[in-house]
Amino acid sequence: MIYADNAATTKISASVLEKMLPFLQEQYGNASSQYSLGIKAKCAVEQARHQIAVAIGAEPSEIVFTSGGSESNSWVLSSVSNGHVITSSIEHSSVLDACHSLERNGIDVTYLPVDCNGSVLLDSIKEAIRSDTQLVSIMLANNEIGAIQPIAEIGEYLRERGILFHTDAVQAVGKIPVMIKNLGVDFLTASSHKFNGAKGTGILYKRNGVSLPPLIFGGEQEFGARAGTENVAGIVAAGYAIMESVNEMATLADKLSAFVQATICGIRAQLPSVIINADENNRLPGIVNIVFDGVTGESLMHFLDLKGICVSTSSACTSGTDKPSHVLMALGLTEQQAKSAIRISYGKYNNINEVETIVATICIAYNKILAAKL
Repeated sequence: MIYADNAATTKISASVLEKMLPFLQEQYGNASSQYSLGIKAKCAVEQARHQIAVAIGAEPSEIVFTSGGSESNSWVLSSVSNGHVITSSIEHSSVLDACHSLERNGIDVTYLPVDCNGSVLLDSIKEAIRSDTQLVSIMLANNEIGAIQPIAEIGEYLRERGILFHTDAVQAVGKIPVMIKNLGVDFLTASSHKFNGAKGTGILYKRNGVSLPPLIFGGEQEFGARAGTENVAGIVAAGYAIMESVNEMATLADKLSAFVQATICGIRAQLPSVIINADENNRLPGIVNIVFDGVTGESLMHFLDLKGICVSTSSACTSGTDKPSHVLMALGLTEQQAKSAIRISYGKYNNINEVETIVATICIAYNKILAAKL
Protein backbone atom coordinates (compact mmCIF):
# COMPACT_ATOMS: atom_id res chain seq x y z
CA MET A 1 0.00 0.00 0.00
CA ILE A 2 1.10 3.55 -0.77
CA TYR A 3 -0.41 5.97 1.73
CA ALA A 4 -0.67 9.55 0.46
CA ASP A 5 -3.47 10.96 2.60
CA ASN A 6 -1.46 12.31 5.49
CA ALA A 7 -3.70 15.37 5.79
CA ALA A 8 -6.43 12.98 6.96
CA THR A 9 -4.26 11.18 9.48
CA THR A 10 -0.68 10.05 9.91
CA LYS A 11 0.97 6.82 10.93
CA ILE A 12 2.11 6.93 14.54
CA SER A 13 5.86 7.24 14.82
CA ALA A 14 7.61 4.07 16.03
CA SER A 15 9.54 5.96 18.71
CA VAL A 16 6.35 7.72 19.86
CA LEU A 17 4.51 4.41 20.07
CA GLU A 18 7.33 3.04 22.22
CA LYS A 19 6.91 5.96 24.66
CA MET A 20 3.14 5.56 24.68
CA LEU A 21 2.81 1.80 25.21
CA PRO A 22 3.79 1.66 28.90
CA PHE A 23 0.78 3.85 29.72
CA LEU A 24 -1.51 1.31 28.08
CA GLN A 25 0.10 -1.55 29.97
CA GLU A 26 2.08 -1.45 33.21
CA GLN A 27 1.73 2.32 33.83
CA TYR A 28 -2.06 2.30 33.45
CA GLY A 29 -2.87 4.44 36.49
CA ASN A 30 -5.53 7.14 36.60
CA ALA A 31 -3.78 10.53 36.61
CA SER A 32 -6.16 11.76 39.33
CA SER A 33 -5.31 8.94 41.76
CA GLN A 34 -3.12 9.94 44.70
CA TYR A 35 -0.99 6.81 45.01
CA SER A 36 2.26 6.20 43.11
CA LEU A 37 0.73 4.59 40.02
CA GLY A 38 -1.57 7.58 39.54
CA ILE A 39 1.13 10.11 40.36
CA LYS A 40 3.36 8.64 37.63
CA ALA A 41 0.51 9.05 35.16
CA LYS A 42 -0.05 12.64 36.30
CA CYS A 43 3.65 13.42 35.90
CA ALA A 44 3.54 12.02 32.37
CA VAL A 45 0.58 14.24 31.49
CA GLU A 46 2.33 17.31 32.84
CA GLN A 47 5.53 16.44 31.00
CA ALA A 48 3.57 16.26 27.74
CA ARG A 49 1.91 19.58 28.55
CA HIS A 50 5.37 21.10 28.98
CA GLN A 51 6.65 19.54 25.74
CA ILE A 52 3.76 20.98 23.75
CA ALA A 53 4.06 24.38 25.39
CA VAL A 54 7.75 24.58 24.51
CA ALA A 55 7.05 23.48 20.91
CA ILE A 56 4.61 26.33 20.27
CA GLY A 57 6.08 28.94 22.61
CA ALA A 58 3.31 28.86 25.21
CA GLU A 59 3.11 28.36 28.97
CA PRO A 60 2.13 24.89 30.23
CA SER A 61 -0.83 26.49 32.04
CA GLU A 62 -2.13 27.59 28.63
CA ILE A 63 -2.37 24.04 27.24
CA VAL A 64 -5.56 22.01 27.68
CA PHE A 65 -5.98 18.47 26.35
CA THR A 66 -9.15 17.44 24.50
CA SER A 67 -10.25 14.52 22.33
CA GLY A 68 -9.27 16.20 19.06
CA GLY A 69 -9.28 19.28 16.89
CA SER A 70 -13.03 19.23 16.28
CA GLU A 71 -13.77 19.27 20.00
CA SER A 72 -11.32 22.09 20.58
CA ASN A 73 -12.77 24.16 17.74
CA SER A 74 -16.33 23.55 18.90
CA TRP A 75 -15.42 24.48 22.47
CA VAL A 76 -14.05 27.87 21.50
CA LEU A 77 -16.86 28.75 19.09
CA SER A 78 -19.64 27.58 21.42
CA SER A 79 -18.33 29.91 24.14
CA VAL A 80 -19.71 32.93 22.25
CA SER A 81 -23.06 33.87 23.76
CA ASN A 82 -23.91 37.14 22.00
CA GLY A 83 -22.84 39.64 19.39
CA HIS A 84 -21.04 38.87 16.17
CA VAL A 85 -18.49 36.31 14.93
CA ILE A 86 -16.26 36.41 11.85
CA THR A 87 -14.87 33.34 10.12
CA SER A 88 -13.90 32.34 6.58
CA SER A 89 -15.72 30.37 3.91
CA ILE A 90 -13.00 27.68 3.79
CA GLU A 91 -12.87 26.65 7.44
CA HIS A 92 -13.04 23.03 8.60
CA SER A 93 -16.58 21.74 9.09
CA SER A 94 -16.09 21.71 12.87
CA VAL A 95 -15.81 25.51 12.76
CA LEU A 96 -18.48 26.11 10.12
CA ASP A 97 -21.02 23.81 11.79
CA ALA A 98 -20.34 25.47 15.14
CA CYS A 99 -20.97 28.84 13.50
CA HIS A 100 -24.24 27.57 12.03
CA SER A 101 -25.24 26.53 15.54
CA LEU A 102 -24.45 30.04 16.78
CA GLU A 103 -26.67 31.49 14.07
CA ARG A 104 -29.56 29.30 15.19
CA ASN A 105 -29.10 30.85 18.62
CA GLY A 106 -29.39 34.38 17.29
CA ILE A 107 -25.69 35.24 16.89
CA ASP A 108 -24.65 36.94 13.66
CA VAL A 109 -21.83 35.28 11.71
CA THR A 110 -19.94 36.76 8.78
CA TYR A 111 -18.32 34.25 6.39
CA LEU A 112 -15.44 35.95 4.60
CA PRO A 113 -14.62 35.11 0.98
CA VAL A 114 -11.12 34.09 -0.12
CA ASP A 115 -9.15 34.91 -3.24
CA CYS A 116 -8.47 32.39 -6.01
CA ASN A 117 -5.57 30.94 -4.01
CA GLY A 118 -7.64 30.45 -0.88
CA SER A 119 -6.24 33.40 1.08
CA VAL A 120 -8.25 35.52 3.50
CA LEU A 121 -7.44 39.21 3.04
CA LEU A 122 -6.92 41.44 6.07
CA ASP A 123 -8.95 44.17 4.38
CA SER A 124 -12.00 41.90 4.31
CA ILE A 125 -11.67 41.39 8.07
CA LYS A 126 -11.35 45.14 8.62
CA GLU A 127 -14.54 45.70 6.63
CA ALA A 128 -16.45 42.96 8.48
CA ILE A 129 -15.62 44.05 12.05
CA ARG A 130 -18.50 45.58 13.98
CA SER A 131 -18.76 47.19 17.38
CA ASP A 132 -20.20 43.92 18.76
CA THR A 133 -17.68 41.53 17.15
CA GLN A 134 -16.74 39.01 19.86
CA LEU A 135 -14.51 36.52 18.06
CA VAL A 136 -12.67 36.00 14.77
CA SER A 137 -11.81 32.42 13.77
CA ILE A 138 -9.47 31.91 10.79
CA MET A 139 -7.57 28.67 10.19
CA LEU A 140 -3.78 28.80 9.98
CA ALA A 141 -3.55 26.41 7.03
CA ASN A 142 -6.32 24.84 5.00
CA ASN A 143 -6.79 21.10 5.18
CA GLU A 144 -7.77 20.60 1.52
CA ILE A 145 -5.49 22.90 -0.45
CA GLY A 146 -2.79 23.72 2.12
CA ALA A 147 -3.14 27.50 1.78
CA ILE A 148 -1.43 29.32 4.67
CA GLN A 149 -3.27 32.35 6.04
CA PRO A 150 -1.72 35.67 7.22
CA ILE A 151 -2.53 34.91 10.86
CA ALA A 152 0.20 37.09 12.38
CA GLU A 153 -0.98 40.12 10.40
CA ILE A 154 -4.60 39.48 11.36
CA GLY A 155 -3.65 38.82 14.98
CA GLU A 156 -1.81 42.10 15.33
CA TYR A 157 -4.79 44.04 13.98
CA LEU A 158 -7.31 42.28 16.24
CA ARG A 159 -5.16 42.55 19.37
CA GLU A 160 -5.06 46.34 18.98
CA ARG A 161 -8.87 46.33 18.99
CA GLY A 162 -9.35 43.88 21.85
CA ILE A 163 -11.15 41.29 19.72
CA LEU A 164 -10.58 37.62 20.57
CA PHE A 165 -8.85 35.61 17.88
CA HIS A 166 -8.94 31.83 17.33
CA THR A 167 -6.99 29.85 14.76
CA ASP A 168 -7.54 26.22 13.78
CA ALA A 169 -3.94 25.07 13.39
CA VAL A 170 -4.71 21.36 13.11
CA GLN A 171 -3.02 21.03 9.71
CA ALA A 172 -0.16 23.39 10.50
CA VAL A 173 1.24 22.26 13.86
CA GLY A 174 4.13 19.88 13.34
CA LYS A 175 4.51 20.84 9.67
CA ILE A 176 5.49 24.52 9.74
CA PRO A 177 6.84 26.65 12.61
CA VAL A 178 3.98 27.68 14.89
CA MET A 179 4.95 30.09 17.67
CA ILE A 180 2.21 31.73 19.69
CA LYS A 181 4.14 34.97 20.26
CA ASN A 182 4.36 35.51 16.50
CA LEU A 183 0.69 34.82 15.78
CA GLY A 184 -1.15 37.06 18.24
CA VAL A 185 -3.92 34.55 18.84
CA ASP A 186 -5.96 33.94 21.99
CA PHE A 187 -6.92 30.38 21.10
CA LEU A 188 -5.20 27.77 18.95
CA THR A 189 -6.24 24.19 18.25
CA ALA A 190 -4.18 21.19 17.16
CA SER A 191 -4.54 17.43 16.92
CA SER A 192 -1.91 14.80 17.68
CA HIS A 193 -2.76 12.36 14.89
CA LYS A 194 -1.89 14.97 12.26
CA PHE A 195 1.79 14.97 13.31
CA ASN A 196 2.43 11.24 13.85
CA GLY A 197 0.89 11.02 17.30
CA ALA A 198 -2.13 8.98 18.34
CA LYS A 199 -5.75 9.56 17.41
CA GLY A 200 -8.08 10.85 20.12
CA THR A 201 -5.84 13.58 21.58
CA GLY A 202 -6.46 17.24 20.81
CA ILE A 203 -4.69 20.34 22.03
CA LEU A 204 -6.25 23.68 22.89
CA TYR A 205 -4.06 26.67 23.59
CA LYS A 206 -5.90 29.30 25.66
CA ARG A 207 -3.99 32.47 26.42
CA ASN A 208 -3.62 33.15 30.13
CA GLY A 209 -6.07 35.84 31.18
CA VAL A 210 -8.70 34.87 28.61
CA SER A 211 -11.80 33.23 30.01
CA LEU A 212 -13.38 30.13 28.50
CA PRO A 213 -16.36 28.40 30.16
CA PRO A 214 -15.75 24.77 31.22
CA LEU A 215 -16.62 22.24 28.55
CA ILE A 216 -17.35 19.24 30.79
CA PHE A 217 -18.28 19.27 34.47
CA GLY A 218 -17.63 16.64 37.10
CA GLY A 219 -13.95 16.83 38.01
CA GLU A 220 -10.89 19.01 38.33
CA GLN A 221 -9.00 17.60 35.37
CA GLU A 222 -7.49 20.09 32.90
CA PHE A 223 -7.62 23.00 35.35
CA GLY A 224 -11.29 22.28 36.02
CA ALA A 225 -12.18 23.12 32.43
CA ARG A 226 -12.67 19.61 31.02
CA ALA A 227 -13.62 16.94 33.52
CA GLY A 228 -13.02 13.27 32.83
CA THR A 229 -10.22 10.76 33.14
CA GLU A 230 -7.32 11.84 30.94
CA ASN A 231 -6.23 9.85 27.92
CA VAL A 232 -2.77 9.47 29.42
CA ALA A 233 -1.28 7.28 26.68
CA GLY A 234 -2.54 9.59 23.93
CA ILE A 235 -1.32 12.67 25.76
CA VAL A 236 2.13 11.14 26.24
CA ALA A 237 2.21 10.35 22.52
CA ALA A 238 1.25 13.93 21.67
CA GLY A 239 4.13 15.32 23.71
CA TYR A 240 6.78 13.14 22.13
CA ALA A 241 5.28 13.43 18.63
CA ILE A 242 5.35 17.22 18.65
CA MET A 243 8.96 17.24 19.82
CA GLU A 244 9.92 14.81 17.08
CA SER A 245 8.02 16.81 14.47
CA VAL A 246 9.68 20.09 15.46
CA ASN A 247 13.13 18.49 15.35
CA GLU A 248 12.52 17.03 11.87
CA MET A 249 10.48 19.92 10.49
CA ALA A 250 13.00 21.73 8.29
CA THR A 251 14.43 18.60 6.69
CA LEU A 252 11.02 17.03 6.20
CA ALA A 253 9.55 20.20 4.70
CA ASP A 254 12.24 20.21 2.01
CA LYS A 255 11.60 16.56 1.24
CA LEU A 256 7.82 16.92 1.07
CA SER A 257 8.02 20.05 -1.07
CA ALA A 258 10.24 18.15 -3.51
CA PHE A 259 7.66 15.34 -3.62
CA VAL A 260 4.89 17.80 -4.44
CA GLN A 261 6.96 19.43 -7.19
CA ALA A 262 7.76 16.01 -8.67
CA THR A 263 4.06 15.15 -8.58
CA ILE A 264 2.99 18.36 -10.29
CA CYS A 265 5.71 18.20 -12.95
CA GLY A 266 5.11 14.51 -13.63
CA ILE A 267 1.36 14.88 -14.03
CA ARG A 268 1.55 18.11 -16.06
CA ALA A 269 4.03 16.50 -18.45
CA GLN A 270 1.32 14.02 -19.47
CA LEU A 271 -1.86 15.93 -18.56
CA PRO A 272 -1.11 19.64 -19.13
CA SER A 273 -4.73 20.73 -18.61
CA VAL A 274 -4.79 19.95 -14.88
CA ILE A 275 -5.39 22.80 -12.42
CA ILE A 276 -3.26 23.10 -9.27
CA ASN A 277 -5.15 24.77 -6.43
CA ALA A 278 -3.48 27.34 -4.12
CA ASP A 279 -0.26 29.30 -4.50
CA GLU A 280 2.71 26.95 -4.39
CA ASN A 281 4.73 29.62 -2.56
CA ASN A 282 2.17 29.90 0.22
CA ARG A 283 1.18 26.30 0.83
CA LEU A 284 1.93 23.64 3.39
CA PRO A 285 4.73 21.29 2.36
CA GLY A 286 3.35 17.93 1.30
CA ILE A 287 -0.18 18.90 0.19
CA VAL A 288 -1.29 19.32 -3.41
CA ASN A 289 -4.88 19.58 -4.65
CA ILE A 290 -5.35 18.91 -8.37
CA VAL A 291 -8.37 19.31 -10.65
CA PHE A 292 -8.70 16.74 -13.46
CA ASP A 293 -11.31 18.14 -15.82
CA GLY A 294 -13.49 15.54 -17.51
CA VAL A 295 -13.42 12.89 -14.77
CA THR A 296 -14.56 12.85 -11.17
CA GLY A 297 -12.16 12.88 -8.28
CA GLU A 298 -14.13 10.01 -6.78
CA SER A 299 -13.52 7.79 -9.81
CA LEU A 300 -9.81 8.57 -9.71
CA MET A 301 -9.67 7.89 -5.98
CA HIS A 302 -11.34 4.49 -6.37
CA PHE A 303 -9.10 3.52 -9.28
CA LEU A 304 -6.04 4.38 -7.21
CA ASP A 305 -7.45 2.49 -4.25
CA LEU A 306 -7.72 -0.64 -6.41
CA LYS A 307 -4.01 -0.19 -7.13
CA GLY A 308 -3.22 0.13 -3.41
CA ILE A 309 -2.79 3.91 -3.38
CA CYS A 310 -4.60 6.07 -0.81
CA VAL A 311 -5.52 9.65 -1.72
CA SER A 312 -8.68 11.65 -1.03
CA THR A 313 -11.18 13.92 -2.73
CA SER A 314 -11.75 16.28 0.22
CA SER A 315 -11.47 16.51 3.98
CA ALA A 316 -11.91 13.15 5.71
CA CYS A 317 -14.59 14.74 7.90
CA THR A 318 -16.77 15.54 4.87
CA SER A 319 -16.01 12.55 2.62
CA GLY A 320 -18.88 10.27 1.74
CA THR A 321 -21.13 13.13 0.63
CA ASP A 322 -21.95 13.97 -2.99
CA LYS A 323 -21.59 17.68 -2.38
CA PRO A 324 -18.68 19.51 -4.00
CA SER A 325 -15.98 20.74 -1.65
CA HIS A 326 -16.97 24.06 -0.09
CA VAL A 327 -13.27 24.98 -0.10
CA LEU A 328 -12.87 24.49 -3.84
CA MET A 329 -16.14 26.24 -4.59
CA ALA A 330 -14.91 29.21 -2.54
CA LEU A 331 -11.88 29.45 -4.85
CA GLY A 332 -14.24 30.14 -7.76
CA LEU A 333 -14.16 26.67 -9.30
CA THR A 334 -17.29 25.33 -10.96
CA GLU A 335 -19.18 22.51 -9.29
CA GLN A 336 -17.90 20.10 -11.93
CA GLN A 337 -14.30 21.18 -11.35
CA ALA A 338 -14.70 20.90 -7.58
CA LYS A 339 -15.95 17.35 -8.02
CA SER A 340 -13.00 16.56 -10.30
CA ALA A 341 -10.28 17.22 -7.72
CA ILE A 342 -8.15 14.93 -5.60
CA ARG A 343 -5.88 15.79 -2.69
CA ILE A 344 -2.49 14.12 -2.38
CA SER A 345 -0.77 14.67 0.97
CA TYR A 346 2.67 13.23 1.63
CA GLY A 347 4.22 12.49 5.02
CA LYS A 348 7.46 11.41 6.65
CA TYR A 349 7.11 7.78 5.57
CA ASN A 350 6.71 8.42 1.84
CA ASN A 351 9.57 8.12 -0.63
CA ILE A 352 10.31 9.27 -4.18
CA ASN A 353 9.58 5.83 -5.66
CA GLU A 354 6.06 6.07 -4.28
CA VAL A 355 5.69 9.53 -5.79
CA GLU A 356 6.66 8.19 -9.21
CA THR A 357 4.18 5.33 -8.86
CA ILE A 358 1.40 7.73 -7.88
CA VAL A 359 2.09 9.98 -10.88
CA ALA A 360 2.16 7.08 -13.33
CA THR A 361 -0.99 5.50 -11.90
CA ILE A 362 -2.95 8.76 -11.90
CA CYS A 363 -2.13 9.38 -15.57
CA ILE A 364 -3.12 5.84 -16.52
CA ALA A 365 -6.32 6.12 -14.47
CA TYR A 366 -7.26 9.47 -16.00
CA ASN A 367 -6.84 8.23 -19.57
CA LYS A 368 -8.74 5.00 -18.90
CA ILE A 369 -11.65 6.74 -17.21
CA LEU A 370 -11.82 9.38 -19.93
CA ALA A 371 -11.69 6.74 -22.68
CA ALA A 372 -14.49 4.76 -21.02
CA LYS A 373 -16.73 7.84 -21.21
CA LEU A 374 -16.30 8.24 -24.98
